[in-house]
Amino acid sequence: MPTKTVKQKLEQKIISRFRKALSEYRLIDDGDHILIGLSGGKDSLCLLELLARRMKIQKPTFKVEAVHIRMKNIKYETDTEYLKSFASQYDVPLHIITTEFDASTDNRKSPCFLCSWNRRKNIFNLAQELGCNKIAFGHHFDDIIHTTLMNEIFQGHFSTMPVKLKFKKMPLTLIRPLCLEIESDIKQYAINQGYQKQIKLCPYETDSHRSEIKQLFDQIEKMNPEARYSIWNSLESEGKLIEGL
Repeated sequence: MPTKTVKQKLEQKIISRFRKALSEYRLIDDGDHILIGLSGGKDSLCLLELLARRMKIQKPTFKVEAVHIRMKNIKYETDTEYLKSFASQYDVPLHIITTEFDASTDNRKSPCFLCSWNRRKNIFNLAQELGCNKIAFGHHFDDIIHTTLMNEIFQGHFSTMPVKLKFKKMPLTLIRPLCLEIESDIKQYAINQGYQKQIKLCPYETDSHRSEIKQLFDQIEKMNPEARYSIWNSLESEGKLIEGL
């Protein structure tokens, strides 16, 4: 038997974690119609590829579509032709919505919050128009751990972005199939697959504490390389990874 290459081993690891996430947290059911939030970054491109490849397998039977939101007033440049080509390559219909928000309408909320809220509002509306019952986002293991720390430090409560979130007021469930993937692995996989990097020039990016939290967690992992798994186990034991809202 020929020895697997480094690329093949990484792909096998990514797919194995992806399958484990789908199975362990029951993220996909037979008959699902899933809308992917495609930002154009490495994580959402990886999510689209993995879900599209999984869709080709007979069971469970599900459909996948994708949506890309463009903000008129945010200089976040994306090559929509590339995104269309990428989605088409995997037989995934892509919807592109252009919208905007006015940061001056609510001084209590940061522009980052308002931008994210408007993006999600458009995604949720489209999902219901298309008859989708699930929305998939490309957040990975590191995103979930970093969010947990941010919520504890800045919000004063132990919570995170759930792996599976079922909404009670609308017929939608939010899922994060990349929840077990490590960001560094996705980054290398994106390079291996030749994903085209998008230009990110958000004027409000420095308003977020996420980059500082990432640096803080890097220091924590130097003290304890198993820290991420300790936090994850705590989230699981407290029932924070699967929630209803």
